[in-house]
Amino acid sequence: MTGDRDAEGDDGGSPASAAAPSPTHELSTAGVGPWQGELPDDPRYDPELLANGDTRNVIDRYRYWTMEAIVADLDEHRHPFHVAIENWQHDMNIGSIVRSANAFAADTVHIIGRRRWNKRGAMVTDRYQHVSHHEDVAAFVAFARAEGLPIIAIDNVPGSVAIETTALPERCVLLFGQEGPGLSPEALAAADAVVEITQFGSTRSINASAAAAIAMHAWVTQHVRF
Repeated sequence: MTGDRDAEGDDGGSPASAAAPSPTHELSTAGVGPWQGELPDDPRYDPELLANGDTRNVIDRYRYWTMEAIVADLDEHRHPFHVAIENWQHDMNIGSIVRSANAFAADTVHIIGRRRWNKRGAMVTDRYQHVSHHEDVAAFVAFARAEGLPIIAIDNVPGSVAIETTALPERCVLLFGQEGPGLSPEALAAADAVVEITQFGSTRSINASAAAAIAMHAWVTQHVRF
C-alpha cells in the first residue's frame, strides 16, 4: 500500500470480506481485574495488564492483549474499504468517524488537509485503526488512483444517487466532507460516484459522523456474509 501513514495513527493492513463473526454480547464492559490463576504462556498477553487488570475499551477477545497484538490480529480481517475525510476546519466529527471505522474494520482512515485532528471522539480507537494523512485532495486522489480504489463521495448534492439502491464497490474509498459545507468542489469533481443517504424529515442534512457510520454499515450489508 502506498501513501503517508500518519505518525499519529497506526500502520496499515488489508484483506477481505469474509464471513462476519457471530454476534457477541460483551461481558466485561467495565473492564476486568488482574488475571486469576496460572498466567498464560502467550506473547500476545501484556504482563502489566495481566498483573493490574484491563479497563480499555476493547472487546472481550482482546482482554489483556498488547496493543501491537490487537492491531496485528485486526490486520488479519480488515475489510477492503477505506474512509476519507476532508479536514480544512479542524472538524470535531473526525474522532467519531475514526471510532466507527474501527468498529466496522475499515482498512484505513485518510485525513485530507490539516494533519492534526481532535481525537477525543475516537475514544482511543485511533491506536488500533490505521490513519493516513494527505496534504490535499490532489495527493489523496493520486493515492486512490495508484491503489485502484474508486472514490465514492457521500454528499446530498444535485446529481447524487441514493446509497440504499447503489451497489458499492468492494474495494473503494468512502469520502466525507466537513460538517456544514460538505465536500469541496475539488473532491466532488474527483469522485467516481456521488451518493446520498435518503432522509425523510425536515432537516437538510444529518451529522457528518452519523452519515459516515451509516455509509460504512451500508458497505457492510452489501459485502459481508452473515
